[in-house]
Amino acid sequence: MDFLHASPFYELTALLVLAAAIGFIGLLLRQPMIVSFIAVGVLAGPSALGIVQSRENIELLAELGIAVLLFLVGLKLDLKLVKTLGLVSLATGLGQVFFTAFFGFFLGLWLGLNVITSLYVAVALTFSSTIIIVKLLSDKKDVDSLHGRIAIGFLIVQDLFVVFAMMVLSALGVGAQGSENANAIVQIASVLIHALIMLSLVMLFIKYMATPLVSKIARSTELLIVFAIGWAALLAAIGDYFGLSKELGGLLAGISLASTPFREAIIARLSSLRDFLLLFFFIALGTQLDLSLLGDQVYPALIFSLFVLIGNPMIVLIIMGLMGYRKRTGFLAGLTVAQISEFSLIFMTMGVTLGHINSESLGLVTLVGLITIALSVYMITYSHTLFQWLEPVLGIFERDVPIREETETNQHLEKEKYDVILFGLGRYGAAIAEHLKAYNQKLLAIDFNPDEVKNWQNQGYDAVYGDACDHEFIATLPLQHAKWVISAMPHLDLGVSRPDPRLILIDGLKREGFQGKIAVSTQKASEKPTLEDYGANLVFLPFQDAAERAVMMIQQQTKQGNNEL
Repeated sequence: MDFLHASPFYELTALLVLAAAIGFIGLLLRQPMIVSFIAVGVLAGPSALGIVQSRENIELLAELGIAVLLFLVGLKLDLKLVKTLGLVSLATGLGQVFFTAFFGFFLGLWLGLNVITSLYVAVALTFSSTIIIVKLLSDKKDVDSLHGRIAIGFLIVQDLFVVFAMMVLSALGVGAQGSENANAIVQIASVLIHALIMLSLVMLFIKYMATPLVSKIARSTELLIVFAIGWAALLAAIGDYFGLSKELGGLLAGISLASTPFREAIIARLSSLRDFLLLFFFIALGTQLDLSLLGDQVYPALIFSLFVLIGNPMIVLIIMGLMGYRKRTGFLAGLTVAQISEFSLIFMTMGVTLGHINSESLGLVTLVGLITIALSVYMITYSHTLFQWLEPVLGIFERDVPIREETETNQHLEKEKYDVILFGLGRYGAAIAEHLKAYNQKLLAIDFNPDEVKNWQNQGYDAVYGDACDHEFIATLPLQHAKWVISAMPHLDLGVSRPDPRLILIDGLKREGFQGKIAVSTQKASEKPTLEDYGANLVFLPFQDAAERAVMMIQQQTKQGNNEL
């Protein structure tokens, strides 16, 4: 394969062809695409085909992909919601870090590792991959959900801990240029000062410049996209330069434009570019997994992997339960920390360079990374199914009254009598709600996105945050007097990784003995018989219904015109 290394273009072509082939095989086997792309990295790396030689070019594309991904996440974050979720994010983030580090250290000693190696491994196990988790949440349309936002919050806390850990090692002799002999306290103070300056500048930009500037740039669609990518890369670079990480910089870039009226247009146009660039992140991650270092580390790697896969989600579930969140929210958020990060490998590599640990320890963490990343992808992808299996035993992690999700509004609604209960406040659901209100129907709206719920409440209507897949939530609804329950939830490509929320909703209503009628929407006419057989009294086909209505209006206008003649 020497001819592939004659030009970076040949190498890139080989990677894309290999990614397409492995991705197609994964698609046929109904596997998550992330697993396929990591497999491409392993095959293209030094342990297999050795295709990747221009590592700098791959890493450059990967870093740009990271900036764009976190930029798009930031575009969806509401600063008010960030403040609301700050406490739980801090508690779960720090709680998981200290739990993993403390018990991981003693687990290492129990497995025969020396004190220094146990300390390194324990710290490495505390890092979770922000990139992988955010990508999975985006694919599942869960970024806007409550558990998705909480997960992103405590991942940010983890990233700050990563920065701190890297600075400590940098002060010991490895790190950024010119910082070999710097004092750790000075470095930390410097980073904090730069962080405050950067946050202040971003807040000023949001208040005075964001909307006027983007409004002018948006006159050209091409310029808007170039500006968005450039802005994401610029703040990611500034964040990295000042020791805050590219992830945090990219996130701040998105938050800075989230208040502009063009954020949805930016998100729509950059989503495909994000997915393409992130391919190189997963390839770069796969090439770091040097299988020749694994040696005899299989047994301890399996023990540490089980610790990460089970222990990390459990501590998040416990903390969120104590803080008053439902077991479902805690479980789905907890699954996002069931793996270690690419930074874990970097951290261990720094320890090897310092001479604190040996290459076998790096091989151990490499194998733990390979196991936990692969398995956690499946755990997050099939998280709703996992919850259904484990729901009976998860009650111990939930308070009698989950006060964080049992708000005063919810308690007030229990006494109300509603004609219609509507799930989904997207464009279609909101339109249905408006027409129902015009007919003086007493309506309760429910949505999985806290922003939509808040917006509806601000208009003076009754709305609550909730999930159609949560049977316990359905049991709390005032169903006794409702004539209709309507599902106008947006269509998702459910595949095999996510249960159909419409069927779960119908099943939940049957369990509660709901005596009214059920209506659901679908974009596929082929689904109508299945939904009707399952219990739907009425099935909406939005596009066909709208087309039929449009033709009726045309016919009416035509008849009127003929009568006038």
